[in-house]
Amino acid sequence: MPTFRQKLLKTFYPLIMRLSKSGSKGRVLTNSQGAAAPVPFYQLESQLNTGQELSFSALQGKKVLVVNTASNCGYTNQYAELQQLAEQFADELVVLGFPANDFKEQEQADDKAIEQFCQVNFGVTFPLMKKSVVVKQDRQHPVYRWLSEARQNGWNEQAPDWNFAKYLVSEDGRLTHYFGPAVSPLSAEVTQQLGRR
Repeated sequence: MPTFRQKLLKTFYPLIMRLSKSGSKGRVLTNSQGAAAPVPFYQLESQLNTGQELSFSALQGKKVLVVNTASNCGYTNQYAELQQLAEQFADELVVLGFPANDFKEQEQADDKAIEQFCQVNFGVTFPLMKKSVVVKQDRQHPVYRWLSEARQNGWNEQAPDWNFAKYLVSEDGRLTHYFGPAVSPLSAEVTQQLGRR
């Protein structure tokens, strides 16, 4: 059951998106040189919120959209958009959600409660990882270290600056784009990168 705050944030989501689009939260970064990753993406792994290991080698041949998520954020409604994207491009794309509590205590729930919230309120079926740290610090998740260190991914240093930052990895394991939190998963900026092969 969503809290009053969650209901309020859902109501104001379109306004929040519109107001934040022009600032840094609407930033799009592109691997315009086509830089390859010095550290292979497919060597990475993560733990699903069930505790089961997910080896990224199983993701080869599909694009991967990695998103840091939170249940009490102005952008939380993007869970619905991410689910729609995952369904629309099921043959080409895997969406991976990384719940995190790195921005103003917006994800305080445990993994089970997060999963239940996502399923009940947004019908989420794409994989959710164990709650982790995504910002640059000692405990940063290795996947986010790869995403935000050029010496690992080949070009990008941008770590998430808020919840629902999105990183797109190509079928061959190259980090191709960073989309800021205010870029909708269903926007043309994202979907035109996912066109059918």
